[in-house]
Amino acid sequence: MAIKKEVLDELLAGAEGKDVFGKDGLFDDLKKALAERMLNAEMDHHLGQETGEGSADRSNHRNGYSRKKVLTDTAKLEIAVPRDREGTFDPKLIAKYQRRFPGFDDKIVSMYARGLTVREIQGHLVEIYGIDISADLVSTITDAVLEEVAEWQSRPLEATYAIVFFDALRVKVRDEGTVRNKAIYLALGVRPDGSKEPLGLRIEQTEGAKFWLRVMNDLKVRGVNDILIATVDGLKGFPEAIGAVFPQTIVQTCIVHLIRHSMGFASWKERKPVTAALREIYRAKDAETAKQKLDEFDAGPWGASIPPSPRAGGVTGAR
Repeated sequence: MAIKKEVLDELLAGAEGKDVFGKDGLFDDLKKALAERMLNAEMDHHLGQETGEGSADRSNHRNGYSRKKVLTDTAKLEIAVPRDREGTFDPKLIAKYQRRFPGFDDKIVSMYARGLTVREIQGHLVEIYGIDISADLVSTITDAVLEEVAEWQSRPLEATYAIVFFDALRVKVRDEGTVRNKAIYLALGVRPDGSKEPLGLRIEQTEGAKFWLRVMNDLKVRGVNDILIATVDGLKGFPEAIGAVFPQTIVQTCIVHLIRHSMGFASWKERKPVTAALREIYRAKDAETAKQKLDEFDAGPWGASIPPSPRAGGVTGAR
């Protein structure tokens, strides 16, 4: 809901830009005022639920305020938290023992994910926001994230997946102060209803059949009983690793890798039109149509221009 123009004019009356956006400026005042208003609304709701609307029992009631300093994503604020006589009020916006405003931890995690060290995160918060936090707090926040990651990695999985794609993504990762290209090995599952779910992400120095065999065993331990189709990149020994754990799974080479392999038999200038011609084969609605498109490709200009022996290898791989 848009804020009325009259309210904005009243808030901004006599204020300069630095007074609005700067440290301890209008934004921080608004955040403090809104937080206290919400906490008081929570207290009203708590007392109303506890005594019952219209009830004569008023044994529990407000009992003043306690001061609490909390870290936000832009400043450190001191807010007044309402208290009740019986001490049963547990606010949801900022819990009893919570010292950081919602969103603050996300900022720390974001900087940590970008490869900043603990000291760099401390310095950044002091320089930009004027917030001085301890190294222990940064470590506590990031350690909590690592616990969530470990929990996600070992979570139970579905019993059956229609398709699981096994492949690698190349990403830039900061490692010991240096940005390096690393391979993130991905298992992406497709459920029977068509929805997708990442089953795992792993960083490994080298890709091999033994590594993927460990991945298959991990999926089995986490509850996967059957994979109908496994799509792989053609790594030697990969189908055997899948078959050792899921013997009834159909292993299919990824179409992207098949086309990439086929490009090895075409010149650089021919690759784009050859790819377009091969697409008609791989996007066919059934095997019979795919065979027809393959025969048309073989009888067409590209089949005639590519030497027979390499064309046979490329076409066989494409099939």
